[in-house]
Amino acid sequence: MSGSVSNGSPAPQSRPVWDAFVRVFHWALVGCVLTNGLLMDDGEDWHRWLGYLASALVLARVVWGFVGSRHARFSDFWPTPARVLAHVRGLWSGQAPHHWGHNPVGALMMLWLMALVLSLGLTGWMQGLDAFWGEEWLQDLHEVLADALLLSAGLHAVAAIGMGYLERTRLLKAMFTGVKERW
Repeated sequence: MSGSVSNGSPAPQSRPVWDAFVRVFHWALVGCVLTNGLLMDDGEDWHRWLGYLASALVLARVVWGFVGSRHARFSDFWPTPARVLAHVRGLWSGQAPHHWGHNPVGALMMLWLMALVLSLGLTGWMQGLDAFWGEEWLQDLHEVLADALLLSAGLHAVAAIGMGYLERTRLLKAMFTGVKERW
């Protein structure tokens, strides 16, 4: 998508992409996950309430995915099999397709991370119920989900840096400013 658009004028090299809600959601969720995953002991009140906050953030983001700005909407980036395949093929051929919003693989990761956060919120909440109190399988599942979230979040961060290089965009800067720039 570089070069000229059909009318001969230069293609835009920067564009507002992620609105304030998406950026605040992202960094607030990063804070919740890092604080809970790396600093908190299981079972502490802060651990529980940060987990609930993270779940609430994800639920709000799901709503925003239907009513938010253009690039925040799921319809803008939903990772259909055809979109994912086309994107991966483009990467393998050395011609990474440009997406102003989330690319299909990034969208898959975003949905996976949100599913993990909601699963952690649910399993954490269930551990406080009389019906599941002290259930070792539930505690083990919660820990596996937490490890998967931290691993996936780390992979997400590394992939964002790598994709920024491959797609020649300043992805990290865009998550602060909301403007995605091509270089």
